[in-house]
Amino acid sequence: MRSRISLLLATSVLATGLALARPAAAEISDNVVRIGVLGDMSGPNADAHGPGDVVAARMAVEDFGGKVRGAPIEILPGNLLGATDIGVGIARRWFDNGVDAIFSLGNSAVAIAVQGMAAERNRITIATSAGSDVLTNKACTPVSAHWTFDTYALPAALARAIVKQGGKDWYFLTIDYAFGHALEAQAARFVKMDGGKVIGQTPHPTGTVDFSSDLTQAAASGATVLGLATSGAPLMNALKQFQEFGLEKTMRPAALLIDVSDIHAVGLPATQGLLYVSAFYWDQNDQTRAFSQRFFKLHGAMPTMFQASIYSAMMHYLRAIDVTGTDEAKAVMAQMRATPINDFMTHDGRIREDGRVIRDLYLMQVKTPAESHGEWDLAKVVSTIPGDQAFRPLSESQCPLVHH
Repeated sequence: MRSRISLLLATSVLATGLALARPAAAEISDNVVRIGVLGDMSGPNADAHGPGDVVAARMAVEDFGGKVRGAPIEILPGNLLGATDIGVGIARRWFDNGVDAIFSLGNSAVAIAVQGMAAERNRITIATSAGSDVLTNKACTPVSAHWTFDTYALPAALARAIVKQGGKDWYFLTIDYAFGHALEAQAARFVKMDGGKVIGQTPHPTGTVDFSSDLTQAAASGATVLGLATSGAPLMNALKQFQEFGLEKTMRPAALLIDVSDIHAVGLPATQGLLYVSAFYWDQNDQTRAFSQRFFKLHGAMPTMFQASIYSAMMHYLRAIDVTGTDEAKAVMAQMRATPINDFMTHDGRIREDGRVIRDLYLMQVKTPAESHGEWDLAKVVSTIPGDQAFRPLSESQCPLVHH
C-alpha cells in the first residue's frame, strides 16, 4: 500500500511540477481527519456564518463520503463568543488535541492570531468568514488560505461603482476595530482615486444599537453617500434607522459588507436599490440553486457567501488529502495551491502564492419589493468583476512568500 501511495505522489509531483513537502510515509495522523469550524455561533454575525457554516461543512463531509483514505472525518464546532481570547483559546486546545485544520475563523482579530499559531504548529487554516486583507499580506503563511472576500476587494469594487454613478461625496459610519477601519480605508482610497472625496467619519462600538446621532451627523455633513463600514446587527440597525429617518431623500447607503441574510432580516423596503459586492448569490444559476435548496432544507435559510465558501473550501481540502495520502499541512496546502478551484460558486479559481483565493466577484443590486417573487428573491447580479481585477495585485503585496 505504501509503495502504491508513494508512486501516486511521485506522479502527482511530476504532473504539477511542485515538490510537495511531506513526511517520508504518507499517512493520516491518528487515522482521523479532525476539522474545526470556529465562528460566531450566537452573536451578531451568527446568521451570516455561525451555525450555517457547520451545516455547510457537514454537507461537504457527507458528499465526500464521510471518510478520506479510509480515515473518518470529524467536524468540531467552536463558538468564539465575540472574544479574541476565547477564539484563540479554542484553537489552541484543538491543536493540542490533534485538529488538523480550522475553517471559518469568525472575525479578523481571531483569524490573524489563529493563522499565526497554526503556522507554528504546522496546521492549516482556511479563513472563509474573516475579512482582513492582512491575512494574505503581512500575516500570510505557507499553510493558510483566504477563501471568500477581503477588505481590499469588496470596498474597492463598490466604491468605484458608486463614484462612477455620480456618488462622489462620502461619509463613513465605521465599526471601531481593525476590520471596519480596513473597509473604510480601502473604500476611501478608491473614492479619492476616482475623483471623489471623504467629508467625514464616525466610529461606533461593536454593540451599538442606536445610530440616531451618528446618522444625524452624517446627514448634516452634506455627503451624498453613507459608507457603512460595518456588518452584522449594527449594519442592519443602521440601515433600518436610515430609512426611518428618511435619509434616502438626500443620501444613498453603501454597505461595504452585506449578504443575503442581512438583506432578508432588514427587508426590501429598507434596502431596495442598494449596491453591494459578493462572492456568491444563491440564485445565480442551476448549480448555485441546487446547492442552496439542499442547504435551505437543512438550515431554513438560503446560504450566504460565507456558508457557500466553507463547503467549497472543505471539498478542496479533502480532495488534496485524498491525492497526497496525508493530512500533513505543507503537503496538503501545496496540493491545494496546485489545483484549480471549480465548483458551484467558483470557476477557474486558484490559491495564489500569498494564500489569496482569486475568483470572480459580483456587483449586486437589491431588488425592489415589486421585482421580488419570493421570500429569498432579494437581489440580482449587475456585473461580474474578474478575479484578477478584484483583489490586491501581488505588486502591492507585503507577504514574505511573494517574490517581486
